[in-house]
Amino acid sequence: MSDAKKFVVSHAPFVHDGSSVAGRSYHTMLALLPATLFGIVQWGRPALSVVALSVSSAMLWELAMNKASRRPNTIGDGSAALTGLVLALLLPATTPWWMVVSATFLAVILGRGIFGGIGANPFNPVVVAMAMMSVSWPHLLDFDAMLLAYDPGFLMLEPLTAAKAFGTEAAARFDVLDLLLGRQAGAIGAPFGLWLVAGGIYLMLRGIVRWEIPVSFIVGVLLTAALFHLAEPARFAGPAFHLVTGYTLIGAFFLATEDSSSPVNFYAMLLYGFLGGLLTVLIRNIGAYPDGVIYAVMLINLINPLVDKIRPRAFGKVT
Repeated sequence: MSDAKKFVVSHAPFVHDGSSVAGRSYHTMLALLPATLFGIVQWGRPALSVVALSVSSAMLWELAMNKASRRPNTIGDGSAALTGLVLALLLPATTPWWMVVSATFLAVILGRGIFGGIGANPFNPVVVAMAMMSVSWPHLLDFDAMLLAYDPGFLMLEPLTAAKAFGTEAAARFDVLDLLLGRQAGAIGAPFGLWLVAGGIYLMLRGIVRWEIPVSFIVGVLLTAALFHLAEPARFAGPAFHLVTGYTLIGAFFLATEDSSSPVNFYAMLLYGFLGGLLTVLIRNIGAYPDGVIYAVMLINLINPLVDKIRPRAFGKVT
């Protein structure tokens, strides 16, 4: 009998840093809390109704999926509640209840559940739901029409729609600081850029989100928008306008960074984020949609497995 010793090791990961799905979910919801509260203050009871229904229905769909597939109950990890919260912040305050329930179904069941649950989804579930809704019910995601129907005295315009229709002249009517503080027509939480940035920094300091994807996403937006603006100043808005409007900041910090659908290697994250920012501005300026963040994130989710193979060459050589 051989005297060789056997080494028995467990499967990866070999070292646990103490983090958990529940911890990451609850910290992310905490980071989104300021934008959520300001959205509720600005849009009132309709916004509160959408947020409450989105979070609760997402949790119920998760519970139903667990029961149907005979999986362990994952409601306690907060991932379904986080999905519902992020989704609500991308919707108008006047979204009808049936659309909110449909959106959470698309996110939780089609975006994640059918792939095997959290950690197995190739696309961000919220992005999947928003993309399908923008194709199915585009009129219900028209912020100007929805908010005007709710309040005939509503005077604000959605900045990206105005800029796409009327060019730089329309974009110049918006003050960048006002846009950053959320004084614009839009979704419940996405316009409050200052609080989204604060929440993103909090997540980076906690180690839940790494800086590479958000920073490179923002650089991609700024650089691409600057090139378009230099080429045709009268037609395309400047980089600051693109940074503080639409879903840009919530996309950079909370959509593109979703764990299951984003890369983990340094150079891959830089490329992934930069491409997301570049595609966002391309879709906005020459595409069919005023805001390109949703489709840009979906496209970089698609190439994630490929770009994540990019890594530094190992030291040494094969002999």
